Amino acid sequence: MPRLPSRGICVDKNICQCYPARVVDLCVIDDPASAGVALDPVRGRLLAELATPASAATLAGRVGMARQKVNYHLRTLEAHGLVRVESEKRWGGLTERRLVATASSYVVSPGALGPIGADPERDVGGRRMDRLSAGYLVALAARVVREVGQLLRKSEELGKRLATLSIDTEVRFRSPEDRAAFSRELASAVATLVSRYHDESAPGGRRHRVMVGAYPTPEDPKGKEPT
Repeated sequence: MPRLPSRGICVDKNICQCYPARVVDLCVIDDPASAGVALDPVRGRLLAELATPASAATLAGRVGMARQKVNYHLRTLEAHGLVRVESEKRWGGLTERRLVATASSYVVSPGALGPIGADPERDVGGRRMDRLSAGYLVALAARVVREVGQLLRKSEELGKRLATLSIDTEVRFRSPEDRAAFSRELASAVATLVSRYHDESAPGGRRHRVMVGAYPTPEDPKGKEPT
């Protein structure tokens, strides 16, 4: 354990180094090894605790583990870029490192699963996936995570903002007939907009994926109707 300074020693005599770096809102993990590290329950708990900087000794007290074990997990997380050193403070001949998570939250990309990851273009049993099935919707969402994660990482490397569009809302249908009518009108509206703005030969143009999906809103765990 590091020897703490007595009351008579000024804190200014301790050597402290800080390593400022931006914490991103979301990190998409597509490396299989890093995904395995992040999905480990113990390391996941440590990542959650490291939303704010903390030392191994502090974390050991919070999670009820030996500091040596905490240090082992922290070194693994650091090796995979999931945590970083926020600051170092030297107490005599010992150094206390405070670490922090590199992102506020993490998502494991289907790309981490390699060839078995969900893909809406993959044939299932010699046939294409049913485009009206829940499985197809999940595969589309998986592709969004995989592709946008790759683009996000590249945009961060270039220091540029990634242009995206997200629409998230809820609608309560009176009947299955209304739901079917809404689906037809929505599909027609999207097709009209695409035909109006799509230009296959535009110089410098860039393709964008447009995905629209709908599914029943999950019930509130407390049994309350969503507002």
